[in-house]
Amino acid sequence: MSRITARRKVVRLTAGENPTSREDVLAVEEPLEIRVNGRSLAVTMRTPGNDFDLAAGFLVSEGVITRNEHFSTARYCAGATVEGVNTYNVLDVSLAPGVTPPDPSLERSFLTTSSCGLCGKASIDAVRTKSAFPVTADPLQVDAELLTSFPEVLRDAQDVFEKTGGIHAAALFDGTTGRMLVLREDVGRHNAVDKVIGWALKEDLLPLTGTVLMVSSRASFELAQKALMAGIPVLAAVSAPSSLAAEFADEVGMTVVGFLRGDSMVIYAGAERITSGERTPQSVPG
Repeated sequence: MSRITARRKVVRLTAGENPTSREDVLAVEEPLEIRVNGRSLAVTMRTPGNDFDLAAGFLVSEGVITRNEHFSTARYCAGATVEGVNTYNVLDVSLAPGVTPPDPSLERSFLTTSSCGLCGKASIDAVRTKSAFPVTADPLQVDAELLTSFPEVLRDAQDVFEKTGGIHAAALFDGTTGRMLVLREDVGRHNAVDKVIGWALKEDLLPLTGTVLMVSSRASFELAQKALMAGIPVLAAVSAPSSLAAEFADEVGMTVVGFLRGDSMVIYAGAERITSGERTPQSVPG
């Protein structure tokens, strides 16, 4: 099986001092080709581990499947090299009978990098995907003090980041109790989110009503859309959202929180879901 981390000899240099050699730990980045019913759909650069979750979440994000019963089986393809060695970098998903396979327009025309999961979409129209789980009517109310505890919980659970300092994380929280339901790490922030959503699909939890998706990165449009596809009403990030993410959240009735650090936050959309001891906070105007 592929590695999650790798060791490499490095040279540490501080200005005015002699360089020193040591071993450092890096997060592994390898390609994963996702096939559906034997046909290649996409190649993404990811950190190995939880690949079945990644594929399942990717298919949810693309609007191909919405329930665990749609995801029949998945297997690593043997003989992925000319020598017949299984690299564990090609995954073939079989959809259940009656499930419509991905439209050819979803196929990526080139590599999906660890920093861009939308790269390679065939058209601008293909970027937006209609969700089976609207969040507008989700009644979740999240206590602001509870919400401020999520980044520390997420950080404490990041085992690979602790070793490498170079990997994203996404975690799903119960918005009422604050309990962390699952955490996934990956060099690609979109992959980390897909791994979370795929886990939820396999646990028969979709739609993810009443939950908060917490990410260790910025909140991009892509992450907001993935949250919507899984029925997640609140997206929170330690950094800023993009303008398109905030506009998209307004459009679909999602709450987006940025700069969630310490005891403060900035709410960019859907402020009515965040409650405090004083009064309901207001969103930052667009």
